[in-house]
Amino acid sequence: MLLPSPLLLPSPLFLFLAVFLFFTVSLLLLLSHFKPTRDGREQPPGPPAWPVIGNLHLLGTLPHRSLHSLARRYGPIMSLRLGQVPAVVVSSPEAAELFLKTHDVVFASRPRTQASEFLSYGSKGIAFAEYGPYWRDMRKLCTLQLFSASRVEMFRPIRREELREAVKSIKESAAARDVVDVSEKVGEVIEDIIYRIILGRKRDDRFDLKRIVQETLSLAGAFNIADFLPFLRPFDIQGFTKRLKTNGKEIDEMLETIIKEHEEAQAVLQKMQHKDIVDILLSCLKDSHDDEQNPVKDRTNIKAILLDLLSGAIDTSVTVSLWVFSKLLKNPRVMKKLQHELENLVGKSNLVEEVDLPRLTYLDMVVKETLRLHPVAPLLLPRVSTEDITINGYYIRNKSRVIVNVWAIGRDPKIWSDNAEAFYPERFLNSNVDLRGKDFQLIPFGSGRRGCPGMQLGLITVKLVIAHLMHCFNWELPQGVSPDEVDMTEKFGLLIPRANHLVALPSYCLAE
Repeated sequence: MLLPSPLLLPSPLFLFLAVFLFFTVSLLLLLSHFKPTRDGREQPPGPPAWPVIGNLHLLGTLPHRSLHSLARRYGPIMSLRLGQVPAVVVSSPEAAELFLKTHDVVFASRPRTQASEFLSYGSKGIAFAEYGPYWRDMRKLCTLQLFSASRVEMFRPIRREELREAVKSIKESAAARDVVDVSEKVGEVIEDIIYRIILGRKRDDRFDLKRIVQETLSLAGAFNIADFLPFLRPFDIQGFTKRLKTNGKEIDEMLETIIKEHEEAQAVLQKMQHKDIVDILLSCLKDSHDDEQNPVKDRTNIKAILLDLLSGAIDTSVTVSLWVFSKLLKNPRVMKKLQHELENLVGKSNLVEEVDLPRLTYLDMVVKETLRLHPVAPLLLPRVSTEDITINGYYIRNKSRVIVNVWAIGRDPKIWSDNAEAFYPERFLNSNVDLRGKDFQLIPFGSGRRGCPGMQLGLITVKLVIAHLMHCFNWELPQGVSPDEVDMTEKFGLLIPRANHLVALPSYCLAE
């Protein structure tokens, strides 16, 4: 991810060395960074840049909020300089449509970062791959093979089984009147669903999958100063190179073991059985010599895709689910209305089934409203321009990074009225606003060529988790905590999860 958690320095000595290096090269950098725009063309407005660091000091610990404040002063298309990297921040639906639809092909690529090189096997997956024939083949693979409607449907029994186990576990806690760590329970059920879909197994004691994936996300979302000031890369002043190498080795060993086990199982069965996504990818590898457009040419491609899926599927679904749950606890009126819908449409003696989801219109509104206020990736993944271009009269030069602040768009009073900060799902009543990338006032999954290919799987998972927890249980806050006191602190990184665990007291409410 482009933007950071707070900068972490190993020691005061490294800080001194970094400052010394900054200023010893500052004169050279000033010569290259304060040249006038070519042909006098106007660049987007933006704050003045400091020597060497540019505008990095303005990002703060929650950059989506800092950039929102800056955009209110400089406009919806704003220019920044992040170290040596020119950047454009987009903060309105009209501007987002220009960058993500009208001129999508110019901004369809990803910047290369140190993390993407280490963690995506040289950008051989889909999330960080540069735009071109390889990426297009990868996108086609995801659309037709991995996340097609029939494939998502094929994994329905897994979701059903895991959710029923989760309900049973929480029911036992409810009988004992125990406070439940909702963050932990939601994390466990979604992890098991995704692991079974992708790897064909639940959490495995041999691999600390959760820790490895979280370290991957942490490194991908951390502020690596070497990405913005490349002359500092050899010094590794933050220790990221060492961590990236360690994490990359753990990932490779884990995925290699999993792939080998699938190959051995298939050899015993003497046929390809598409039980999970690893099996599907191995089938693609077997058939690659007959299809030039098949991007799965070797095991490295498989590992890169698996890492993208594990990193992109688990924490995103967990993060969204917990923000929805948090909003419901904080807004008892909305919770009761959702539970009333579930009771009327599903009944008090039945568990929610996937076929019920299209009828649960208020649940759909609750999820939309949560994603408006708490998009899982508030700045999306950064894009990079592949040519010089003029948009709205502003000159955007080649290799500029584009940051789309969907968090700011979701709070724009010009779109959402004066109560833009309020959690009010009814704003979507009789509304045609969709969240799949066509309506630019609500694009939590991005839009255009780089829209999230696994969006449908993620939405089904989130809606099922929330529907089961709200239908089967009444939820109360721990004694002494009022709805107004529900902690909503954010933690910045590649995603924006809750900073602290969410706890609540359940009581089972279905007919026995």
